[in-house]
Amino acid sequence: MVYNLRIADIPTNERPRERLLNVGAKSLSSAELIAILLGTGQGKGKLSAVGLGQHILQELSQDQRDALDVLRDVTPQELMRIPGVGPAKATSILAAVELGKRTFQFRPNLRATIDSPNAAAAAFSHDLMWQSQERFAVLMLDVKNALISTKVITVGTATETLAHPREIFREAIRQGATKLIIAHNHPSGNTEPSQADLSLTEQLLKAAQFLNIPLLDHLILGNGDYLSLHKTTQLWQHYPQDD
Repeated sequence: MVYNLRIADIPTNERPRERLLNVGAKSLSSAELIAILLGTGQGKGKLSAVGLGQHILQELSQDQRDALDVLRDVTPQELMRIPGVGPAKATSILAAVELGKRTFQFRPNLRATIDSPNAAAAAFSHDLMWQSQERFAVLMLDVKNALISTKVITVGTATETLAHPREIFREAIRQGATKLIIAHNHPSGNTEPSQADLSLTEQLLKAAQFLNIPLLDHLILGNGDYLSLHKTTQLWQHYPQDD
C-alpha cells in the first residue's frame, strides 16, 4: 500500500515522472499518470499523488463501472466530491482528458489521400470517435482516393443508428464522389460488428456494385480504437469492388 507515502518516500527510479522518462508513458498505470498531473504529493500524513490517483480511480469505479469510462465524461463537480480533489486538481485532470480526446479529433485537410484504414479512421475521428450517440458517416473520395468531403448521414440513440443506402449514395452522387468509405461509432467502445452492421454492409456493397461507386471499407470506431470490416470479414470477397 502506497496510500500514506509521500513521493519523496518512493525510490527515485520508481517515481512516476522518472518512470515515464525511463520506460515511456504506456508503461505507467492509470494511477501513476494521474499522479503526474496532480504534482509531487500532499504533505505528511496525507495521500501521495500516486495514492490519490488510486483513490480517484476507486471512487470512479463504484457501481461496477470502469473508472476510465467514467473519467471520459466526468464533470468538475463529480471530481470535487472525491476527498482530496479540489478545483485545481479537478481542472488539471479534466484538461488532460480533453486534450487526450482532441488528439483523436482533427479534421483532415481536403484533398488528403485516404490510402489505409488508419488514415480513414483519422479522417472520421472528429465526428465519430468519442460521441455518446451512434453516428453514421461517409468519406467521399475521388478517383485517386483524395478526400472530397466527410458527412454525418444519421445520428441515432445511445445504442443504435440507422442509415439507408439511398441516403448514402445520394450524397456521393451529389458531390461527384467515385469511391466511398463508411463508418459508424459504438459508444460502448466495443468495436465488434453486430449482425445489423454486417447486414447493412452487405446491402451497401451490393448497391456499390450496381452504381459503380466502389465501397472501400466500413469502419467501426469507439473510444480511441477502430475495426475495419474489409480487413476482418469476407464480405469484400463475396461482393468485389472495382477500386
